[in-house]
Amino acid sequence: MEANPSLLDTVGVGDLVLLDPLSEESLLQNLKERFRHQEIYTYIGNVVISVNPYRPLPIYSPQTVEDYRNCNFFALKPHIYAIADDAYRSLRDRDKDQCILITGESGAGKTEASKQVMSYVAAVCGKGEEVNQVKEQLLQSNPVLEAFGNAKTIRNDNSSRFGKYMDVEFDFKGQPLGGVISNYLLEKSRVVRHVKGERNFHIFYQLLAGGSDQLLKELKLKRDCGHYGYLGQEDPSLPGMDDAANFRAVQDAMTVIGFSPAEVRALLEVAAVVLNLGNVRLGSQFQASGIESCSIQDSQAVREICELIGLPESVLEKALCSRTVEAKKEKVVTGLSVAQGCYGRDALAKNIYNRLFNWLVNRINASIKVDSSERRKVMGVLDIYGFEIFQNNSFEQFVINYCNEKLQQVFILMTLKEEQEEYVREGIQWTPVDFFDNSIICSLIEDSKAGILAMLDEECLRPGVVTEETFLAKLNQVCASHKHYESRDTQNAQRITDASLAGPCFRVHHYAGKVTYNVTGFVEKNNDLLFRDLSQAMWKARHELLRSLFPEGDPQKASLRRPPTAGSQFKASIATLMKNLYSKNPNYIRCIKPNNNKEPGVFTDGLVQMQVRYLGLLENVRVRRAGYAYRQGYEPCLERYKMLCKQTWPKWKGGARDGVQALLTDLCIPPVELAYGHTKIFIRTPRTLFDLEDRRRLRMADLASLIQATYRGWRCRTHYQQMRKSQIVISAWFRGQAQKKRFEQMKRSTLLIQAWVRGWKTRKQYKKYFRSGASATLANFIYRRLLQKFFLGLRNNLPPLVVTDRSWPAAPYKFLANTNEELKKIFYPWKCKKYRDRLTPQRKALLQDKLCASELFKDKKTLYTKSLQQSFQGEYLGLQKNPKYRALHTAAEGKLVLADTVRKVNRANGKAVPRLFLLTKNHIILADPKAAQPKTVVSLSDIRSVSVTRFSDGFFVLHLSETSTVGAKGDFLLVSDHLIELITKLHQTLLETTAKTLNLQVADEFSTQFGKSSVAIRIVETAEKNRVAPVCKKKGSHKMEILVH
Repeated sequence: MEANPSLLDTVGVGDLVLLDPLSEESLLQNLKERFRHQEIYTYIGNVVISVNPYRPLPIYSPQTVEDYRNCNFFALKPHIYAIADDAYRSLRDRDKDQCILITGESGAGKTEASKQVMSYVAAVCGKGEEVNQVKEQLLQSNPVLEAFGNAKTIRNDNSSRFGKYMDVEFDFKGQPLGGVISNYLLEKSRVVRHVKGERNFHIFYQLLAGGSDQLLKELKLKRDCGHYGYLGQEDPSLPGMDDAANFRAVQDAMTVIGFSPAEVRALLEVAAVVLNLGNVRLGSQFQASGIESCSIQDSQAVREICELIGLPESVLEKALCSRTVEAKKEKVVTGLSVAQGCYGRDALAKNIYNRLFNWLVNRINASIKVDSSERRKVMGVLDIYGFEIFQNNSFEQFVINYCNEKLQQVFILMTLKEEQEEYVREGIQWTPVDFFDNSIICSLIEDSKAGILAMLDEECLRPGVVTEETFLAKLNQVCASHKHYESRDTQNAQRITDASLAGPCFRVHHYAGKVTYNVTGFVEKNNDLLFRDLSQAMWKARHELLRSLFPEGDPQKASLRRPPTAGSQFKASIATLMKNLYSKNPNYIRCIKPNNNKEPGVFTDGLVQMQVRYLGLLENVRVRRAGYAYRQGYEPCLERYKMLCKQTWPKWKGGARDGVQALLTDLCIPPVELAYGHTKIFIRTPRTLFDLEDRRRLRMADLASLIQATYRGWRCRTHYQQMRKSQIVISAWFRGQAQKKRFEQMKRSTLLIQAWVRGWKTRKQYKKYFRSGASATLANFIYRRLLQKFFLGLRNNLPPLVVTDRSWPAAPYKFLANTNEELKKIFYPWKCKKYRDRLTPQRKALLQDKLCASELFKDKKTLYTKSLQQSFQGEYLGLQKNPKYRALHTAAEGKLVLADTVRKVNRANGKAVPRLFLLTKNHIILADPKAAQPKTVVSLSDIRSVSVTRFSDGFFVLHLSETSTVGAKGDFLLVSDHLIELITKLHQTLLETTAKTLNLQVADEFSTQFGKSSVAIRIVETAEKNRVAPVCKKKGSHKMEILVH
């Protein structure tokens, strides 16, 4: 294969198919050289090798995305964006479902690779408000699942402790519609214990570091991680990881996905329950029968848990310390030992967290699922735990490595084995390449009769005492002859001494190397039993989310059937995953970890060499070098390239194979580059394929130019025909119009001549008979015409009938100025009369009141301008509706004019007291508001005058005549909130009753009569507008100041 120049210009060799000489050492050295120059991606054909740099690199910018968008796979230097773009374009343009398999050890960068693939697909697919929302939800699912499913391990600070497979669904245009996430085997044992140097799941540390003080108080949590037994006593911080900021990011991501605040709160409450369960301490006690049992040592943790989930403490304590056993329809409650109680407590914590994680995945799926029923295209991205070899490997490592064996089997079958089988199937000569087929290891683990998982299930279901020793003995009996199985017994049988293989262990020779598993805990973890009492206790909780996680706790749905084992569940889910992967076109990203210390720039040859071997990279290169780089069915190949040959364009009438052969022969492609299979054409090097694509692109440009030229010619001809028809119509119309114009011109000329002749005759007659009186006649005619024009113009330009509009058009001629002015004087009163005629009687009365107020107060009192917008109501007390005022209403005798509340100023000290003020046709009545009885009745004829200030206050004085029945007491000083209306109504009533106008005085100083003495009142304006005004102050016995503003 000859490479594109961009692959040769990079450091080392960008595509290992071009490596020469090919050996494990040269391959390893090439990867090391490229890694040293920060070239972390390398190709094997269309397989991408990614070496984890353990530091950020500037190779994921938006410009880089644009560079790889719609670009040929080999046109630019190796990058993860290239395989993401190739998979997306194959899905969008060729309608092929895709899956991207990301494999490698723990810490090799699989999670980061999956993020980059998803971010690239999100960047290049369609845009729009709805599409952007879907993309954002898909991307934001990552931080949420990482918080609840990832943890720090010895080899990786952000290790996925669960398997995730996301199917992203697209429409026919390649725009994302939604997706479905599947999770596999969460490492729930990490909830209750983890080895030194590792951490529990991220969410616990993020919650304690990033939660507000109020939130932690409501969740019954403390910020100190060392307070919780499940988190250990080690320093929880991680270099380069901000748990508080990550917690805020998780909350924001949940909001984007569509979690309600109540759901987020319920989720955190359940996580807090798991943390508090680790602080439940159990101690031993002896019952009356002498049997040892367990009890709660510190009830605080139990109390906090029960307050969170709404459960009585006694119910939870009973479930943790005892167990109900059903035998022959009888229930027997037995106490648990301390060990059994601790087991039940930890089993409950693990089950709660595991079920919470499953609920979280289902809730995310509910937000991102596709509702439409249209046909969809699917791209799957697999991010699952890598191969793990620890100092102490247990059940979790066993099933994780089993999963990686299955993924390696997919790679073998779909990349190596099928590569060879396709050549044989197509009848192409092939040089066989030997490779290791790991199906024998998969059978050792998953065989339904003699597999390790099957025997583990058999031991768990067997009656009697079941221990890890009996399980190991059964393995030694059944698998002793298997070449990939090894234990102490098989070594003794072969007389081999190996101190690294302990007694309770067995060893499996995986494709990635030999792994020793300690069988301690295998049976317990595979059983994964949770006491029914604990399930029923959780179901009794009032916490809706926690209750929904334990449906089997409902007594009405209780079942005695044994739940499936963890191993059988995982085996079934892996089978479903494999079926899903086999149905899609695979794309591979092989991740390599350069060192065990997570240090940037460090490349450990031995570690990388081991990964190169078990990933089968060398065999993959050999297959690619020995075979053909590209193949395609005859029909699609002919359809794609038929325009390059005159014989096949535009339509080939023979068979597809003959058409392809004729096409490639006409293009003079060397026969050594081609091989004709039964159903496909095989092309050896990408250069030949690139040459075909370049020719096709140029030919497509030529065809596009031909189509454009043909279209332009058709459009020009059509345009010409339309113009010709239009020209004929325009010419005919123009000739007709020309004749019409000629006729009109002749007609005008004739009429002009006739008029001239008649004028000549008239002038002749005029000269003879009418010259003497012509001047007056013409003047009168012109005068009448000007008057007619003036009046007609005035009729059409009359001002609007709005009384506030006093506009009037100017006279067009000076001799009409007086007439125009007289018309203006006539028009405005007429317009006012029209306005008055339209007024209702109530409106007329209101305007008359306002007019009267204007005559009394305009330009005299500041308060007047504020009252203009206030309508006069007259009755402010509701005398008729309030039974309390029945006596006052009777005293008014049906002649009530105004009723309001005023404040009467005490003559002695200046203090104001409230009074009811009633104005009737004959009297003024002042009444006590509490007793609602008249206290003072003043006849209107006794009112001598009224004095008010010129400011915006409501102070006024009623000056009474000395002959008045109440005149002996003196004048009344009153304050009203409706002064303008009160004085106006008083003026109108006085005028109507006595035919006398009200003597109104507006001044700053005036004299009042208090009994037999006279008091001078002076009005003082104050700037304090916030205080109650007016304020009356007595200044000696003969002076009083009124403070107003």
